[in-house]
Amino acid sequence: MRVVLVPHDPRWVSAYAVEEALLREALGEALVEVHHVGSTSVPGLAAKPVVDIDLLVRDSADDAAYLPALEAAGYVLHQREPEWHQHRILKRTTPAVNLHVFTSGCAEVRRMLAFRDHLRADAADRSLYETTKRELAAREWDRVQDYADAKTEVVRAIMGRALAGTGEVSCERW
Repeated sequence: MRVVLVPHDPRWVSAYAVEEALLREALGEALVEVHHVGSTSVPGLAAKPVVDIDLLVRDSADDAAYLPALEAAGYVLHQREPEWHQHRILKRTTPAVNLHVFTSGCAEVRRMLAFRDHLRADAADRSLYETTKRELAAREWDRVQDYADAKTEVVRAIMGRALAGTGEVSCERW
């Protein structure tokens, strides 16, 4: 399979805003924080046309506290990763969304936001990341995750620069 990257689409910001409003309405006080992350959140960066969202709840391991509301809002549980920050992934197809659920205060979310903010501010690293993504997207992959894993070395290097001076450390996954 090939990974398809498209030029940055400014409509991704409004798609995120619609999803954020839907999440806030569906979850009410169960929603602690919500953030647009991933390549679609970085102006000028080519991306797979899927909006990534980090959703923080009080306890992501407590599926009963939020999962029924998300499923009623049209999200489908795709994966549970209890070994990695009690991470949950839910998806929607229209619009295409990957919803990442974490517990409030999770250090991994701070790292993701630092990475996003660094790419927004640093043209050289944004270009390096896009070049890497395009080179890898030109290859055949068995799974999209294989493509994501192939970016690890570059992501780690950029993450190191994004976290420099913050006291945060890059996680084992990056």
